[in-house]
Formats: sequence, C-alpha cells, structure tokens
Amino acid sequence: MIIALAKLNFNFVLLVLFLSTIHAFYLPGLAPNVFCRKAVEDSKCKTKVEVFVNRLDSVESVLPYEYSYFDFCTINDEPSPVENLGQVLFGERIRPSPYKFDFLKNDDCHLVCTKRFSSSDALRQKMLKRLMKGMVLNYQQHWIIDNMPVTLCYRNTENQEFCSRGFPIGCYVTKSGHSKESCNIRDGKNDTFYVFNHLDFEITYHSGQGETWGSAFGEDGGRIIAAKVQVNSLNSEKCDRSAEPLMFQSTAKDVEIPFTYSLKFVKNNDIRWASRWDYILKSLPQTRIQWFSILNSLVIVLFLSGMVAMILLRTLHKDIARYNQMVDADDAQEEFGWKLVHGDVFRPPQRGMLLSVLIGNGTQIAIMSLITLIFACLGFLSPASRGALMTCAIVCYVLLGTPAGYTSARLYKMFGGEKWKKNVVMTAVACPGVIFGIFFILNIVLWANGSSAAIPFTTFIALLALWFCVSTPLVFIGAYLGFKRPVSENPVRTNQIPRQVPEQTLYTKPLPGILMGGILPFGCIFIQLFFILNSIWAHQYYYFFGFLLVVYVILIITCSETTILLCYFHLCAEDYNWWWRSFLTSGFTAVYFFLYCVYYFATKLEISDGTSTFLYFGYTLMLTFILFLFTGTIGFLACFWFVRIIYSVIKVD
Repeated sequence: MIIALAKLNFNFVLLVLFLSTIHAFYLPGLAPNVFCRKAVEDSKCKTKVEVFVNRLDSVESVLPYEYSYFDFCTINDEPSPVENLGQVLFGERIRPSPYKFDFLKNDDCHLVCTKRFSSSDALRQKMLKRLMKGMVLNYQQHWIIDNMPVTLCYRNTENQEFCSRGFPIGCYVTKSGHSKESCNIRDGKNDTFYVFNHLDFEITYHSGQGETWGSAFGEDGGRIIAAKVQVNSLNSEKCDRSAEPLMFQSTAKDVEIPFTYSLKFVKNNDIRWASRWDYILKSLPQTRIQWFSILNSLVIVLFLSGMVAMILLRTLHKDIARYNQMVDADDAQEEFGWKLVHGDVFRPPQRGMLLSVLIGNGTQIAIMSLITLIFACLGFLSPASRGALMTCAIVCYVLLGTPAGYTSARLYKMFGGEKWKKNVVMTAVACPGVIFGIFFILNIVLWANGSSAAIPFTTFIALLALWFCVSTPLVFIGAYLGFKRPVSENPVRTNQIPRQVPEQTLYTKPLPGILMGGILPFGCIFIQLFFILNSIWAHQYYYFFGFLLVVYVILIITCSETTILLCYFHLCAEDYNWWWRSFLTSGFTAVYFFLYCVYYFATKLEISDGTSTFLYFGYTLMLTFILFLFTGTIGFLACFWFVRIIYSVIKVD
C-alpha cells in the first residue's frame, strides 16, 4: 500500500512538473522567441526581426506563384527555411527577404530597393507584364514574422476589426472605373495600375513585465504578439505622404518603382504570447455563423438518425420474433421479405476482386482521416504548423497499408477468389494510382505555367518511394495476414441454384435507392464543406477541427444507418444483390459533393481562365474519388455487419 502511494505521488509530481514546463506553449512542439535590443544582445534573445515571404495567390486564379516571380525586392545569399512535405504539396515557398528590422527600433522611412523596367529590355518588359497581370487578378502577398502572418486589418462600419492574412500587390482601375474592394486609391484614373510599393509595419510585442522570462531584459526585450501592415502607393523614395500615387497605364513601357517601408513597435502587455493568434481567428468570416450552423446540422442529423434507428430496430425485432415463433414450415414459406432470400444473401458478388480492392483502400482512408483529425484536435496541426495537416495525412496513409491489404484479402477470400496475387497488387496500386495519375497531369499544367504549386522532381521521387517502398510492402503484409486467416463462416448456407429476383417496384430498384442514399450523409456535411472549400480556394484559415471530428462521426453514423435501412428494404423486396448496392448507396454522397463543388465554382469563385478551371475540377475529382471510397466503405461495412447479424438470429433448417 505504501509503495503504491509512493508511486502515485511520484507520478503526480512528474505530471505537475511536466505541465509546468509546457504552460507557456500554445502549440505542442512550438516555443516562443524572445527578442531584445541590439545593445543588450544575449544568447537567449534575438535582436533581428526577420521577414519571410511566401507564395502569392488569388481568389481569381488557382495558380500560385513564388515571391520572386513578380520581381520584387529579393535576397539571394541566405538559405531558405526547410519545408515539410505538406508545404511543398500546397505550393508554399517560404524565402528570406531583405526586410530585416532591429527590435524596438522604429523607422520612419527605409528604401529597400528600386526596380526599373526599361522599354529596351525585353526581359524587364516581361516582368512588368507579370506585375500588371498580378494586379488585375488581385494577387495577395503572404509574409511571415516570427511564424505569424503579417495581416492587413481594417474596421467595418460597426468599428469591428477584421484582419486578412494577405495583402494585395497593387490595384487596377478598369477602363470603366471599377476596382477591387482592397483598392484604397481615391479618385483613381481609369485603366491605371497602382503599385502598393510602400508598407507601414506595426509590430506589437509583450515586454515580459511581471513574467519570469522577461526579468532579464526589462523594457529592452519582448515577445511578438502581432504583425500588421498597411499598404500605400507612393511615388517617392523618401516616403513622402503628400506624393502622388505610383501609377502607370497598361501601355506604359518605362516604369521605375521604389519599394519602401516604415516601422513602428507597439507595447501591449494585455495579450499573452499563447493567445496571439486569437485576433486573426476571431476575425474570420465563419466564426460568427459556425456555431449556429453546426449545431443546427447536428440537431437535424441526430434527429433523423434517431428516427431511422428506432424504426429499423422496432420493425426488425418484430420480424425476427414472428419468424422464429413459426413452427410449421408451410407458414414460414408463406412469409415474404428478407427471410426468403437467406439461401442467396451471401452469394458472392460479381467483380468481387474490384469490390474488395475498393473496400480495402476505403478502410485505409477512413482510419487515416480519423487519426489526422485526432491530431488536429490535440493542437498539433494548427495554422501555426504550416503544412503539418497534409504531411500528417500522407504519413498516416502510407503507414496504414496493412489494414488495406488485410481487409481486401479477407473479403476476396470470402468471395472465393483464387487470384490472390492480382488482388494484392491491385490493392496496393489501383486506387493510389488513380489519384497519383490525376495529380501528375495537374502538376504538368502547373509546371507549364510556372506556378509554385508545381511539385519538384525530388518530391515526386519521395512520393513514389513512400508509395512503393513503404505503403506497398505494408499492403503485402496485411494481405498475407488476411489470406492466412480462415474464411469467415456465413451464418446461413448458400443455395447452389440462385433464386430469381422478382420484378421490383420503382422505389426498390437499384438506381433510385442509390440516388436517395447519398442525400442524408451529404446533408450533414455540406455546411462544413463550405468552410473547407473556402480554406482551400479562398485561402482562409480553417481551425474548427473539433467540430469537424463531430461531423466526421455523424457522417459515419448517417452513412451506416442510411445504407442499412435501404438494404433492409431491398431484402424485404427479395432482392439479395446487396454487396455493390451497399457500397454505391453511401458512396453516392461523393456525387452530391461534386455537384456542390460545381455550384461553389459557379457562385462563389471568380475564376474565368481555362487553366484555373481545369485545375479546380482536377483537384475536385481527386477529392470526390477519395470521398467515394470513404463513404462507400462505411456503408458497405455497416451493411455487411447488419446482414450477418440478422441472418444469424433466425432459425433455418
């Protein structure tokens, strides 16, 4: 007893010590940086505030570009930060910049560089055309200070602050006098470009007053808690606020652009470092409606799921009790419905190998998505960890080849299949090959357009290595374990002669059931889809992973119950061909997802060029195929479990 208490106390002390060491971390694995004046330089603090630049993107184009693509001020003698796999796949290209600040040293005007575009230089004219096109499409810059996005903030009519993580490179006033919402030029001239060549930085910091970490620096140190910027167009190297805007028309050939900035440090000890992302996340458009929309969706879906479960269980329980009470075999033969097809319900389906391959890959995707969501809910995949979400998803997918091979092998063996080698190879190659093939075609388009989203050759080699050197062997291991297991014995015997399926009514035919089966699962996710699509195509942050995990669970429940209900109705109509139907019923959710993406493209996006349209629907096709495998697998496994349960409790001679 004493030893047990001693161990308990020791573990409690360790827990307290562990918690005390991480109380300042707002994200697992990330620690704050402390900055200080140059005069008190110390090994525990940094004196230089470095600005890193990232890719430029636009809501009017799917093509992101690297910072140097538009010929801004660059620096070439410093190495770029190491990017993870997710960042590379998302097209992020973080590079060092010539914007470097001394901590707590304000600067009223600083000339970074001057770019000249001469009419006699064809290359410079090409770069000028790029800059013009970037302003027409409203490309946004994304800069980083201390792992925080440099935000452009403004206040609405209700004096509420909204912050965007990007800021425009310039403004174009059309020939008809129209301009983008981000254009802050007054009385702009028609058919004129205005370059935002002057930036006003405001860096807010916590001085550490009253904190242990700040005791060594006094008022000469701090932690950065916000980085904001305001953009201006000034035709002056001395940051003269009264100067004319830097403007030129589309026919301009000789243009000179000075890039300048001003800097101001602001102390704010009311905001702690662990809460420094709050002002960005709170200003997102979805924050105000997310709670209401998700709760509304949860109430509707849970109510419908409860109705489906209650009706199904009560009806099924009554059928089983009545069937088992019959003594006379003739009475049993007079019964209609799902009991009469017990001799055919486990008859192997056509194209059983393909079905087993799809189910195996769907199992892999389902487990991968669950693990990724759990990590995201724990805070490991927050917006501060750039690319971590995609990296985690790919690593999990690769390492989960064993469940895919095992599930596929078990099903294929139960179907009586003998071509086990072909089954294993198809499980490892078929579905990933479809996704990789689409991705490869899209990458060629990106490469041809010089986009930063084009995957480097070395990354392609790394992806192929993960696929064939890690995932494929794990699929083989899983398949080996699956084929070694004995075949699962069905609860009832299968007749040698197939039973004739009677003529079906309209609502019991396969196609109407499949069309109806995807409506309810889609209904529980379409609100979340809007925010997810916004995060992908409108470049907004998405961080409601807790809600997303709840919706994920509800999607599984809804797919399962909907498929079980329709499967039960079809069995009652004496149609025993449920294998493929159960997969396609819930898998049809992906078709509604694709249709919603078409609606989103037509109503929410401003994409007009053919290349971006092709890329949008290419990526959408990839997501649709992944969702099809996931939802189809959930519906199949639920129906498989249901059919085995109901036929194991009836009395059959």
